Amino acid sequence: MGESNNNFVVVANRLPVDMQRAEDGSPRWVPSPGGLVAALSPVLESQQGCWVGWPGVIDEAPEPFRTDEGVLLYPVTLSAEDYRDFYEGFSNATLWPLYHDLIVTPEFHREWWAAYREVNLKFAEAVAHVAAEGATVWVQDYQLQLVPGILRQMRPDLTIGFFLHIPFPSPDLFRQLPWREEVVRGLLGADVIGFHLEDNARNFLTLAAQVSGAAGSHTGQPDTLHIRGEVATRAINAHVTAPDGRQVGVGAFPISIDVASVPQPEPEKVAALRRDLGEPDLIILGVDRLDYTKGILQRLRAYEELLAAGALPPKTVFLQIATPSRERIEHYRRTRSKVEEAVGRINGQHGTPGRPVVEYLHRSVPKSTLATYYAAADIMLVTPFKDGMNLVAKEYVAAHPDGSGALVLSEFAGAAEELPQAYLCNPFDLEAIKRSIHRAASDLRTTPQETRARMEAMHQQVHTHDVNLWARAFLSSLDEAAAQEHGTQATTPTPTAEPR
Repeated sequence: MGESNNNFVVVANRLPVDMQRAEDGSPRWVPSPGGLVAALSPVLESQQGCWVGWPGVIDEAPEPFRTDEGVLLYPVTLSAEDYRDFYEGFSNATLWPLYHDLIVTPEFHREWWAAYREVNLKFAEAVAHVAAEGATVWVQDYQLQLVPGILRQMRPDLTIGFFLHIPFPSPDLFRQLPWREEVVRGLLGADVIGFHLEDNARNFLTLAAQVSGAAGSHTGQPDTLHIRGEVATRAINAHVTAPDGRQVGVGAFPISIDVASVPQPEPEKVAALRRDLGEPDLIILGVDRLDYTKGILQRLRAYEELLAAGALPPKTVFLQIATPSRERIEHYRRTRSKVEEAVGRINGQHGTPGRPVVEYLHRSVPKSTLATYYAAADIMLVTPFKDGMNLVAKEYVAAHPDGSGALVLSEFAGAAEELPQAYLCNPFDLEAIKRSIHRAASDLRTTPQETRARMEAMHQQVHTHDVNLWARAFLSSLDEAAAQEHGTQATTPTPTAEPR
């Protein structure tokens, strides 16, 4: 199969496949492309590319296989112990709360850390096996922060990029991590480290100098910004010197969505949904993983108080989609219990027979159905306490090219920096959430031109700054870093699709 000659390798916690059972009960693995896959497909296909990741099922994995486009999918198997200690433990009960500003208290367990190191080693060994001489490797997200450093030792010929899809905390918070030096040194194995926001990148630059012996420096005034001409995205013009003397690029690359993949809603399905909901005057929508960082309970309380005050149209419905997430972790179970208790209380106090004021779905929803919900919603609530970016906000905007609708957005979501026309709120302040919801509902009725102008401006931003632009920006920076390191011309192909 030629497993070891891939010139471009993506490594992520999850492989882009879903397991389906055949009639005889045998597993069948089906590719499940998402936005990241779509953005990187041109490079993966042109470069005999490979994607390394866990297939999502404990103790089961397919043999490596190629997609119809020729991309090699190379699985890493996780045992039940790996899943418990590496994924549920260190990744999601230690790093996740730490990186989300201690919304809940992180747990620090040495056995979880040992599992995190071992699984990162397992991923790195898989990459070292499939990567051709001089290949480019792009490591994704917080579960694999040690992989760049391990790969640097195993395969110094590789060009390595790392992108963090969640926030990076302030140095004061990060230094609580008992294994802080090891994690930072792991990240510094990369040639370029990417974050969503400039503040995240600055946090890392400060931290790297504090805990790893790395020396921070800038190619200009400290923390100045420049526009990368071809890709038109902002990046910190900075680098940090790793302990081994290499120059590691650090930049901000705000991720976005594959606009073309957002399904177009069918008007008859939108009309049918409104009928099913009782032809409400106002539909409010929330779409989230059921995660304590998403602020679902807080927005329910804000909605409850608005109903009690008679501050919303009489026929208002709040449709909340809460996708199951990490349900074996105690904080997630507790969050679900509180959310569902609030839904019952609000419907009990304000609903009528056959017409609840909160419609709550605790399950995954197909993209086509989600498109109907987006199109039908008059107001979208995206109110996380902390979020790296939040692509749901961008999907909602992309689903309203006519400028209809209104977006209420947490100022602590990364998307707030790119979508300042939204009705921004402090999700920790119940009154602020209420004001933003009430203002959006009022403006939709009284100043529709203003709400339309807001949505059209956001739609233009999302349309022109899509996931292809993000991928091209990062890979262009990585290619430049490799060229400077080796004294050669930049040659790594980048996604060719133009922003849509």
